Amino acid sequence: MSSRTASANEALTPISSEQRVFRLRDHASLWFSLGVGLLVMQVGAYLMPALGTKEALLAIVGGSLIGAGMLGWVAKIGCESGLASAGLMHAVYGRSFARLPIILNIVQLLGWGTFELVIMRDATVAIGRQSGSLLAGYWPVLATLLWGGAITLLISGSMVQLVRQIISRVALPLVVLSLLWLTWKFLGMAQAQGLEALWQRRGEGGMGVLPALDLVIAMPISWLPLVADYARHGKSGSAALRGTWAGYALANIWCYALGMLVALVLPSEDLVTALLLAQGGLIALSLILIDEVDNAYGDAYSGAVSTHSLLPRWSVRQWGLLIAVLSTGLALVLPMHSLEPFLLLLSSVFVPLFGVILGCLAGRRDVAAQVASARAAHATPIAIWLAGIACYHLLAQFAPALGSALPTLALSFVLAWVARPRSA
Repeated sequence: MSSRTASANEALTPISSEQRVFRLRDHASLWFSLGVGLLVMQVGAYLMPALGTKEALLAIVGGSLIGAGMLGWVAKIGCESGLASAGLMHAVYGRSFARLPIILNIVQLLGWGTFELVIMRDATVAIGRQSGSLLAGYWPVLATLLWGGAITLLISGSMVQLVRQIISRVALPLVVLSLLWLTWKFLGMAQAQGLEALWQRRGEGGMGVLPALDLVIAMPISWLPLVADYARHGKSGSAALRGTWAGYALANIWCYALGMLVALVLPSEDLVTALLLAQGGLIALSLILIDEVDNAYGDAYSGAVSTHSLLPRWSVRQWGLLIAVLSTGLALVLPMHSLEPFLLLLSSVFVPLFGVILGCLAGRRDVAAQVASARAAHATPIAIWLAGIACYHLLAQFAPALGSALPTLALSFVLAWVARPRSA
């Protein structure tokens, strides 16, 4: 590795045309694969029985389309500018202040990476015990080390080749078959229990449609600080937008709805156990579990890009290896099953953060130039972001029935759009 490669800040420099290889199919395959996960199904199961079936499905479709639409929009900006997410933050918030959201992003990516390893570990042990093995108490530790080792191995290779050769051609067809199988089996159970009765089922209360919408939006929102890290490798901003939006929205709707369906027909505190009870569930769950690897990989890779933007003396690969090892260590020692508050806390930070980024950068052609000319801190975008965070929490406390994500997103975007220089 040359000294220039080791010291150049790749996250704040637009990538070259030779590195822009992703087409529509690559974007769609990547984000469909990243949108599929046991974690998503578990959150879908959280919507039941508080909501009725129709209300839950409305929240799932609406939240997925809106959240994935934001992902696609940021992907377009990242693709057209050639900048990573850290570069977009520098352009909007200023060179020095941008370190704060970047550090928050690194923390959340460590958290998500740990979450993913815990999910993979628990699913591996559940699958093994369902087949009569992995009964000893040390297996959860070994399973954590196994999956952590797999992420570490992948992060040492090429992200572009992983997406184009493994995810698009191998992992995606297998995971689609798994989802089709599980959907068919659980729809069969629903039909046996009375499909019409389940469709008309009313909620028990405790969550309205708009708060549920917040919970659904929280999942795609958590990917917002990552999307430009991949989209910058695209050939066309339009393809990045359409592929990211379509791929993630389809996967999010499918997995949320499948989690909801499982909770309806086979209520259980453990979604993995419920999936295993379906005929063929062992094989289908195993394939989904393998696909879960790319989610943990995505967290490690983007965490590495963000950390490299702050400390470029280490390459993205070196930081990726360290983050993969740290996530593995955290998965061994931290209790990581309190999911909903974590998701909503992340939304309260990143919904207004990217509402401001979209308001400031949408439609601009000089985004990369703004990084070079950025001051230490840009007061107006910072103030709008902080006001957005306050708005999110105030709505959650004093007007929970309205939801927090959509009003906060709209407020942040409109204020940033109005406040940006007229020459933009």
